[in-house]
This record gives sequence, C-alpha cells and structure tokens, in this order.
Amino acid sequence: MIRRRRPTSEDGLPSKEDVLAFIAENPGKAGKREIARAFNITGGARIGLKRLLKELTEDGHIEKNRKRLVKAGELPAVGVYRITERDRDGDLIGVPVNWESDDNSPPPKLLIEPDKKSKAVPGVGDRVLAKLIDKDFEQFEVPGVRQAVRVIKIMPKREDSILGIYRRDPINGGGRLVPIDKKTREVSIDDSARGDAQEGDLIAVSITRSGRSKVPRAHVREVIGPMASEQAVSMISIHALGIPYIFPDAVIQEAERATQPGLMGREDWRDVPLITIDPADAKDHDDAIYAEPDTDANNEGGTIAYVAIADVAHHIRLGSKLDEEALKRGNSVYFPDRVVPMLPERISNDLCSLKEDQDRPALAVRMIFDKNGQKKRHTFHRVMIRVAAGVSYNQAQSAIEGQTDVKTATILDTILKPLWQGYETLKAGRDNREPLELDLPERKMLLKPDGTIDRVFVPPRLDAHKLVEEFMIQANVAAAETLEKHKQGLVYRIHDNPSAEKLEGLREFLASLDINLPKGGNLRPSMFNTILKRSAQTEQAHLVSQVVLRSQAQAEYNPENIGHFGLNLHRYAHFTSPIRRYADLIVHRALIAALKVGDDGLPAGFEGRLSDIASHISTTERRAMSAERDTKDRLIAAFLSDRVGATFQGKIGGVTRVGLFVQLTDTGADGFIPASTLGHDYYVYDEAHHQMIGEATGETFRLGDSVEVKLVEAAPLAGALRFEMLSEGRKHPKGRPARLSPKNGRGMANKKGAGKKKPGTTRSRSKKGRGH
Repeated sequence: MIRRRRPTSEDGLPSKEDVLAFIAENPGKAGKREIARAFNITGGARIGLKRLLKELTEDGHIEKNRKRLVKAGELPAVGVYRITERDRDGDLIGVPVNWESDDNSPPPKLLIEPDKKSKAVPGVGDRVLAKLIDKDFEQFEVPGVRQAVRVIKIMPKREDSILGIYRRDPINGGGRLVPIDKKTREVSIDDSARGDAQEGDLIAVSITRSGRSKVPRAHVREVIGPMASEQAVSMISIHALGIPYIFPDAVIQEAERATQPGLMGREDWRDVPLITIDPADAKDHDDAIYAEPDTDANNEGGTIAYVAIADVAHHIRLGSKLDEEALKRGNSVYFPDRVVPMLPERISNDLCSLKEDQDRPALAVRMIFDKNGQKKRHTFHRVMIRVAAGVSYNQAQSAIEGQTDVKTATILDTILKPLWQGYETLKAGRDNREPLELDLPERKMLLKPDGTIDRVFVPPRLDAHKLVEEFMIQANVAAAETLEKHKQGLVYRIHDNPSAEKLEGLREFLASLDINLPKGGNLRPSMFNTILKRSAQTEQAHLVSQVVLRSQAQAEYNPENIGHFGLNLHRYAHFTSPIRRYADLIVHRALIAALKVGDDGLPAGFEGRLSDIASHISTTERRAMSAERDTKDRLIAAFLSDRVGATFQGKIGGVTRVGLFVQLTDTGADGFIPASTLGHDYYVYDEAHHQMIGEATGETFRLGDSVEVKLVEAAPLAGALRFEMLSEGRKHPKGRPARLSPKNGRGMANKKGAGKKKPGTTRSRSKKGRGH
C-alpha cells in the first residue's frame, strides 16, 4: 500500500528530494499516476509534476521502465540508505534500504558523506536519501566499501519499529512512549494498546494514525523488560542494531540432539596435561595449552608447545540449522551484563567447552621452537583430550609468583612452570619480530545485582594474559601456513599497512613535536614502537599513542592475504575461538578438508563463497563492537546521571570541527563539549595537528591535553554526556602547536601560520562564554 503524503512547496508540488525518496521507497511501483495520488496532485499541478519528472530523468536520477520510474543502474543515482556503523575515523557506513539481487548476495556497503551545507548530522540507525558520488577509494580502508553517496536529506524515523520507555500519564490516563532516540518525538499509548507494559518498561511499538486529526498513537508490539532490570541496557543496543538474540526452535532442537563422540579415529591425547587459563567468570573454554622442553639434542634450549581447540566443526555441520544461525550471528557479543552467544548454550557451554577432567574432541597443533623462539616445524592433529586443570589468569599468575592455592599447588612444578619457561622462549621470538606495541588499557565495569555500575577499573595486564595470547597467535600462524601449503582456501585475518594519506598526516603531526617519521623504505611496526618509546616520558605520551592508533588500518577477514601489519606476520588466520567466532569455524573446516581427517570439512568449490562470508563476518564483528561500546556508554551515563554539576579530570580524546570529546580519567567515560561553548572566540579546526585554535587569542585545545570539565547533562537512554570546559587552553602564539616537552613543561610554539584558514581547517564560532 502506498501512503499519501503532503506537497511540500507553495505551488502544490513535492520537492525533487521528496519525489526521489518516494520512488526509492516504492521500487517498481512508482509511476506518474502513483506519485500524483501520493502527493494529492490534481488539475493543472499535474503539468508541473510532468516537468519535474522530466528534469529528474534528464539529470540521470531516474529512468522509465514500462511506465514505472526505477533506479538507474545497479544502484540508483539517488536512493534511500540505512546507516549501519561508523568506522574508527568516524566515517559513516551504510547499505541500501531496498536491495534485490539474482544471486542473493548481501547488499553493498557504501561510504555515507553528510551534506556539508546542512546543520543536521545523520547517525547510526538513520535512514537518508542520498545521491551517488565519485570517490577515490585507494586510501579508504573499510573492507568492501567501494562506492560513496552524499546525503540529500535525513529521512523521518521509521514508524513501524520504535524503541523507548513506557511512562504512565497519571493526569490524563493512558501512557506515552519516551523514545530511546532523542530525535524521535514522544507519542501517546492508549490503555487498550499497552499490552502488558508497566511503568518504566523498555518496549517496542508500532505507530498508528486514527480519527479525523490523524494524531499518531503507539501500539505496544513487544515488552522487553523493566529498564531497571539487569539486561535492559544491553537490550537497547541489541534491538537498535538488529543483533539476533533468540535462537529459533529448530536450532535449539538440533543442539539438544547433539551428542559427544567417541575416539572415532582420533588420536588419544588424554594423557597430555593440557590446562585452560581463562577469566574467572568464563562459562565456555575453547582453548587448552601445555608446554615442555624439547629433549632433542639438535634443539638444545628449545620448547614444544601444544594448543588444543574445541572441535566445534564436529557438532556444527555445514548447512545445518546450527550453521546457518552461527553464520547469521557471525560472532558472540559480550556486554557487561550478558553475552549473546553465537552458538546455543548446549554447544558453547557444554559439549564444546573444554571442561576439567572430561573427555572432549579437539583440533590440536604441536609446535616446536628453538631457543630463540623461532618455530622449526608444526603438525596438526584431530584428537581426544582431557583437561588436567582449569584455572583463572589470576590463579596462574599468583602461583608463579609463589602464592599457590589447593589447585595450583598440585600443578605448579609439572605444568605451570614448564608453561612459563615455554612462554619465555616464545616471547624471545615475539621480541625479535617486533609487533606494534600500543599500550591501551581497557577498563572493565563491575556491576551490582541490579545491573547498574558498581565501579569501573583497569584490570592489570598479567604475564598470564600475555602467555595465552602468544600461544594463540602462534597457533593461528600455524593454521594459515598449513592451509597455504595445502593450497586450501581460507579466511585470513588481515591488517593492512597504514595508508599513504594517514601516514602523511601522522608525519606532519609528529614533525610539530620534533619527531621524525622517515619517508620511503619498508614500513615496519618497529618504527611506530620507536616513536612511542621516545614520547613515553613526556606529557604528550597519551596524545602520541592516540594519533598512532588512528593512523592504523582496521583489521578484517578476507580470503585474499596481505599479511597482518600490527602483528608483523606474513600470514595469519583466526583458529583458536570457534565457539565465539565463525571465522575460526571456517578455518577448522578448511584444516579438516586439507588434512583429510574427517568428512565435515569444507567441500570442493566452497572457495567461491569465502569472499561474501568474510565480508559478512567483518560486518558482524563491527556491529558487535558498536553494540558493546554503546551499552557501556549508556551504563556510564546512568552511573553519572546523579552527578550533574560535578567536576572531573580528563583528557581530550577527540577533536572535530564541531567540538571536543573528553574522556574522564576515573571512569573512562566519553562526553562532548560543543565548540560553541569553549570561549569568546572563533576556533579554527586544525585537522593535521588534532587541535582547535582560537583565531583571536591563540588559545589551543589539543588531542591528549589534560583538562578539567563540568558535567552539564547526562542522557542515559542515549548514552550521551555533555561537558563544559573549565580549563584554559594552551597559551601559544596564534596557530602554533606545541613541541614535545617533558611532563612538567607546558610546551613551546612551532610551525608558523598553522592557524591560518587553509584546506583541512574550519572555523567554529563560540557563542557562549566559559561558565554559561
């Protein structure tokens, strides 16, 4: 059914943008008659409509097909797109809303460029009307993005799926929806349409319009649960991003029918004293490790390392209901208050979990390293194992440091000490390899029973963490090497070199700190490590780390190998977490096929599907990251909502043309300071040096600066914080960024004329003084 719309201009005709939006939303159904009916165009106004459609046709925006107006080419010159994510640089990525293909291929991803003349800025989840534009994608690093569109207008919110909080109206009766999205208006809910919704519930509604006034009213479609409940906050992200979280009955039934295999031709490794080392609250355990000295006289001082991974491929057959659902999800999603698993609990927490003292099928690799940590050879085996012990990171670390408990005391000499000796060997190889060493502490949230934050802290980075990480990296490398040797298609984990454009920007920025990033030659992670070490004891240490991080490409999955720059590895594949990542399950199946150790490997000819699968799971990975980040933002905003007016210490974590992002020191919470509130000045956005400079005063706010801010607004539902700047900016001569200086120094000026208006800089006028 085609919905009627109102003309938007004085002559009774819709705008060109409205006509294009209508055609895009009704593919194959929009002719001149349908457009006239939809916009109530009658009489002489039809001549104007004919002229308008002719202009759109001549401009190449639309073309005729059997009296219907359709898209021109594979993608329309103008179409409706849904914004699905932001990349690490803040660029918007989206997909066409209406997409059909003969081969059921996934919709293409596009770069969504905002309209630079408009004050309205679209965000993730928005639908936009946009036109195709030409763009050079050689320097653009989001996987699969090869087309770009520019926003014409932001479309109204879809009225068939709105998420919000149910509030009772004690005066007038009935209730109302308080939308999660601040851009969406509140809407009334009659008691007859509230269903089981209670005060404070998170609900999903559809919109109806009834009566002569056509006043919109909401009908409750789903009651998700009380906002005060433990899982409500994460459910907002789950619904907003469309993350599948309920397993279909057919998938659950298939999981319940699964049984544990016997040896079935597997090698018996149950006497190998493998252990699991995981977080204390882990519910699934998909990797077990062991190490012992190599007794071969030709490898004096060498180590034999064992890594056994849960044999998920045995239980999840290609093409099964379980497999289809796992591919759809792509990966597990981890929230502070819950996990949305890739596989049902029967599989992930039971049959495939490597539990202590229980027989479990596994795919294992045995690797031999020399005394310098260089791998000499490795072999893969399909085995049956029995984990000797399951310990936490803290347990293992404490035991090595001399504080054993009942469990670790029995395995200290026989298992833990040989493991640590093996790690020292592997660490020597890692040090020689010199991967990128970015020290970016990750904060963890400890929740109360009601799901709200108790405290936020940075857990220590233990040698136990580094040990497990290095064993996993080496197993992943071995998997990629074996599959390449057998010419078996696989999905690599790749990480490209920083682009030339980002390197040049980084080079220009570092030069302002008197740090040299050499041009030309073979770019290596060690170059960045040298820069990080040089700045480590200066006040710019955090700033340099952030800018180096932003210069890096984004890792992705791809059947075409270009190596992994950050790890400084020529070939790398994810093999070690098939319970929570579909990429690893593909690699397991590839190994089974290549080594001929079962009938449940990848079938011949499957390579043709790997590109689409890699693109899909790269997207679901970024979706999970967005959901996890958004949920943490909402929890933090709720945590701080009763501290509006309080002051905090923080660092400037982002500089944009419209304002500053500040990260608080205590909690890691991110909030925004609009440029209009900085001071009585025009501020120039200096993109190259990640700073804003007062045009008249030279006052400078720069990425990494320590600042004091006041919290002026907290919006828990949106996960947004707004701050007011209390600190004065750097007092440098106009437009001159600071040189690198000791931590107790304020910095010196450099680079004359950096504040002049030039390409890459914009001006933001402050409308308010500090403190207003």
